[in-house]
Amino acid sequence: MRLKADLILLFVSVIWGSAFVAQRLAGMSGGVFLFNGMRFLLAVIILLPFVRFRERPGRGFFAWAFIAGLVMFAGTAFQQAGLAYTTAGNAGFLTSLYVVIVPFVLLAGWGEKPRLPAMIAVVLAAAGAFLLSTGGTFRLMRGDTLELAGAVFWALHVVLLGKFASRFDPLAFSLGQFLVCGLLSLGTSLAFEGPVLADAVSLAVLVLYTGVLSVGVGYTLQVWGQRHTPPTDAALILSLEAVFAVAAGWLILDESLLPVQLAGCGLIFLGVMLTQVQNDRSGLK
Repeated sequence: MRLKADLILLFVSVIWGSAFVAQRLAGMSGGVFLFNGMRFLLAVIILLPFVRFRERPGRGFFAWAFIAGLVMFAGTAFQQAGLAYTTAGNAGFLTSLYVVIVPFVLLAGWGEKPRLPAMIAVVLAAAGAFLLSTGGTFRLMRGDTLELAGAVFWALHVVLLGKFASRFDPLAFSLGQFLVCGLLSLGTSLAFEGPVLADAVSLAVLVLYTGVLSVGVGYTLQVWGQRHTPPTDAALILSLEAVFAVAAGWLILDESLLPVQLAGCGLIFLGVMLTQVQNDRSGLK
């Protein structure tokens, strides 16, 4: 079951990586909260027929679904807003730092000391993300603070899913957090972004792609996968998103890869493989 969960999370990182191009285009076009609201509410519509409402959701379901949706709202808002003011490379690197933040969240919130192999893997993944996303040269940009703030919330979201989402039905929990995030995003858009009709039309294609794949499929599979994978290991596997984002740019946008970026990919893969070797030795399946 553990191997299956890890493979599911690997597939999620592929989806998120390929969707990064669409998110970058949406970030440049403005309407940050409108874009997020539309794509998360679209995911709600897609999931709705598959959720079994006759079953009791379980104690604490509504509270934790709301908290997860609130954290997701903050993470997506900072990430999308930052994409309008920084390079895709900086955004990819800074977002991936949630891999480093997750062990500190676990230590501060639950007193869990990270395993040495996991910390080595985290350092390898962070170094790899730096080389991959920036080409070895990091220049501070206007939106970098927003991306870093988003990374904090993504780390918290990964931990919340690992600690609490496993108690509930994955589809129902995903629906709950999507609904909270979508409504908060759309409400914020109506309050602060002004007229939305023209923006909604221009964002339709991007919303359709990211709403179905990145949100509807990706985040739902993440909830299921983290039922069987510890938060730190899950974060490391999901950090492969940066690798697949670069691969998508190479395949779709004909972007070139520098040798230093390929070295970054190798470091990230090495970090992820280190966690898998440790899991095998510990008997985790």
